[in-house]
Amino acid sequence: MSHKIIKLSPLVLAAVAAGFSTHAFSAGFALIDQGASGQGVAYAGAAAVGEDSSTVFFNPAAMTRLSGQQIVIAGHIIAPSSDYKDSGTSSNASDVPGSLTGQNSDGGDTGFVPNLYWTAALDNGLHVGVGINVPFGLATDYDAGWIGRYHGLKSEITTININPAIAWKVTDTVSLGFGLSYQYIDVELTNNIDSSAACFNLSGSPCGAFSDASIDSTIKLEGDDSSFGWNIGVLYDITARDRLGIAYRSAIKHDLEGKATYDLYAPLQGIVDFANSNPPLAPSFSILSNTSLSAAAQLPETFSLSYVHDFGTKWTLLADYTWTGWNSLDTIEVVLAGNAPGQDPELELAFKNTNRLALGAHYKPTNKWIVRGGLAYDESPVRSDQQRTVRIPDNDRTWLTLGFGYAPAQSWSFDVAYSHLFISDTGINSITPTSSGATLIGNYEASVDILSAGVNFNF
Repeated sequence: MSHKIIKLSPLVLAAVAAGFSTHAFSAGFALIDQGASGQGVAYAGAAAVGEDSSTVFFNPAAMTRLSGQQIVIAGHIIAPSSDYKDSGTSSNASDVPGSLTGQNSDGGDTGFVPNLYWTAALDNGLHVGVGINVPFGLATDYDAGWIGRYHGLKSEITTININPAIAWKVTDTVSLGFGLSYQYIDVELTNNIDSSAACFNLSGSPCGAFSDASIDSTIKLEGDDSSFGWNIGVLYDITARDRLGIAYRSAIKHDLEGKATYDLYAPLQGIVDFANSNPPLAPSFSILSNTSLSAAAQLPETFSLSYVHDFGTKWTLLADYTWTGWNSLDTIEVVLAGNAPGQDPELELAFKNTNRLALGAHYKPTNKWIVRGGLAYDESPVRSDQQRTVRIPDNDRTWLTLGFGYAPAQSWSFDVAYSHLFISDTGINSITPTSSGATLIGNYEASVDILSAGVNFNF
């Protein structure tokens, strides 16, 4: 009996690590949607355009292009589709191989992303501003009993970033900007546990049919943290019609603290209670029991280079290159309080750094109207099908965007934009089984639609 308890514990803990780390920091949770005007051009030229107060996020130096005071309020409805089709998932629980039952599911979960910015030009030539936004977010939520339930059910991350900034014109052609960020992150993750497989590993006997969704147990992981980062930018007016923007946002390391909560099938709960009352290693060691957890992860740094060219009073060309340092999320370790010594798991994410290229244009038919369009190519940090997770079935994507703005008066204006993201064919081949012995092999048909709207108030 004791020997089997020791054998099970690293498998259970590995499931916890997989659930936590593969969810929170996939590229699908990095949100560039930080202003309605920029959405219309796929955020081409974002670090150089200086069109409104959202530049606090993209390049604080471009605040020097704004006069007076401005408040920008924007919101984005992001509707992803991640329709999974299985093609060979299996269950190898406790050396009893077989097909894993369960339906296909669409994990896409519609979310709302708000932005709020304020900027002011001071009498001494300085410009100040603050942005409140969501740089990482969204969720996946699969149907109960779906075939990948042992890999993930619900995955939700929320961040709130508060970013005060300052800018000044160093010369007639060069501006500098600097900002600080306070960032809060909250994570919630759930997945199922094969109750019968867990019973078998603990006691030598199953407590029902293997991989039976009706008797599955559930684990929920919750954690949060607050931390700090910074951003800096340069704006260079090359000519009266050409300008270049360079911007950098630092990585932010989060040390999350939270809890793991289990909802166990009644017969499994009885076996767990008995096993934990007879610990083989130490009185503080327990398995499949509610406990506290901690984990450290570093959200990535970014570097952007933007260019803007005004052809005249009507047409403007915008271009952007952004690099994201996703390799900071190479290995994540989750520590459970009361865990067996030496059994804290590590998960090798092996994320790669990514590049994003965007090209867009403005057309101003009148002083009150502006029409926008853009195209972008956005790389995924996931290296292969084997390293992709059901929590965010991410892949390379192409943006196609259209938007417009209208200023009925000098004191206010509004912007509206729509984007469709075409996502490359997305396979998943999770051949390393979970603690429940489940692999996952299939394909996703995925896309994203984004509707953005914002209003600007000038004082």
